[in-house]
Amino acid sequence: MKLYNTLTRKLEDFKSLNEKSILFYHCGPTVYWIQHIGNLRAMVWADFIRRSLIFFGYTVKFVRNYTDVGHLVSDEDEGEDKMEKGAKREGLTPDEIANKYVAIFEKDTDALNILEPDVKPCATEYISQIIQMVQTLIDKGYAYTTSSAVVYDVSKFPHYNDLNKQNLDKNIGGSGKGTVEDPEKKHFADFNLWVFKKGKHANALQSWSSPWGEGFPGWHIECSVMIKALLGNTIDMHMGGVEHITVHHTNEIAQSEAANGVKFVNYWLHNEHLDVDGRKMAKSEGTSYTLSQITEKGYDPLVLRYFFMSSHYRSKQNFTWEALGGAKETLRKLRETVLALKTQIQRTSLSKEKLNEINQFRQRFNDALSNDFQIPQAVAVMWEMLKSNISSNDKLALIFEMDKVLGLKINEVQEERVPQHIIDLVKELDQARNKHDYTASDYARNRIVAGGYTIENTPSGTLVKKKRSV
Repeated sequence: MKLYNTLTRKLEDFKSLNEKSILFYHCGPTVYWIQHIGNLRAMVWADFIRRSLIFFGYTVKFVRNYTDVGHLVSDEDEGEDKMEKGAKREGLTPDEIANKYVAIFEKDTDALNILEPDVKPCATEYISQIIQMVQTLIDKGYAYTTSSAVVYDVSKFPHYNDLNKQNLDKNIGGSGKGTVEDPEKKHFADFNLWVFKKGKHANALQSWSSPWGEGFPGWHIECSVMIKALLGNTIDMHMGGVEHITVHHTNEIAQSEAANGVKFVNYWLHNEHLDVDGRKMAKSEGTSYTLSQITEKGYDPLVLRYFFMSSHYRSKQNFTWEALGGAKETLRKLRETVLALKTQIQRTSLSKEKLNEINQFRQRFNDALSNDFQIPQAVAVMWEMLKSNISSNDKLALIFEMDKVLGLKINEVQEERVPQHIIDLVKELDQARNKHDYTASDYARNRIVAGGYTIENTPSGTLVKKKRSV
């Protein structure tokens, strides 16, 4: 299996730390607001990747966190705290805000058929461990204290820009103008590990006591701590959005490797953004759509999941209502095809040629997944298989196998299956045709049509579909 490693900017052969076991961390949401479909695309793609790894026989320990403290509006820990912003907006406490939006998020991920994480920690549950890691960084000489915060000294970590490939003196992690909110910082790229409850943060709604003073953690430290606590000092995979490369993940590496003394992550995966009508999603323009806005327009959440399959995770994807409508129609056809396959007379034996063809479809599907999780290619193989002349039994077996990765709940289409009396009529029709009894075949066909179904002859038998209402 090959995957693209952001750290090296190369497609690499994958080798896990432990044979057939993978430690996988995914940066989850800051739970101060409803997640838009761009955020949900990231969650669906992490699910595709996780399912692919399981499909290949790996045991995956998957952790996705909730940021419920310490994430200021900018990646550089400047501006207004997002959790406080949400609390003030709704007249609730930060805990109440977090609980509210975690519940909405989990309802959305369930609707999109995203597998539950093995662990889904909240940052506020790890304050004591955060304090311990900050103290370790101080003791090792990687951090210093200003009157505003405990700060990481990026000059002490020689590989600080290995992930983002930037020149330290031009690092995007700072203001880009050589100035910072904290004038006591040694370098504008130095970042906060612990922020004191003073100055503009004197009225912070969330704070804890620490050896350096009352305050709250910086955003970046939480992921380093939760990974160490739940997965260990070194993990196989870490995934997040491309926006995390320049600052958040760069800072995670610096913290974790300085504190733990070993390599932090072997493979970094980053998903690209979702645009809307060719532009960045924006609340001000009403294009920062949520899943509830999608379903209110009559779309099954799995239509959105199918739409996400049409573009690779490292490519930008453009959302339009027309494109979503196309995904809806294609998913409808897929479900109808599966339903119809169940009504066909099954072949009981396979030729060597047909067996080879089945194995080729399976191998091509696997090859697509093995090439940096090329889900769009895998979907193309699935459709080619469904249009082939292999038996309906084998088509069903293969699509059920493929759906372990795609997650479209194809097996649940059984709940809408063609009634048994129509299935019996299809069998009568095929048997009559085989005997050249055209009177009996016409009688069976007319009864099928009268029952609200259309008929199509295929190499593997008669296929029926429910007539679509106009």
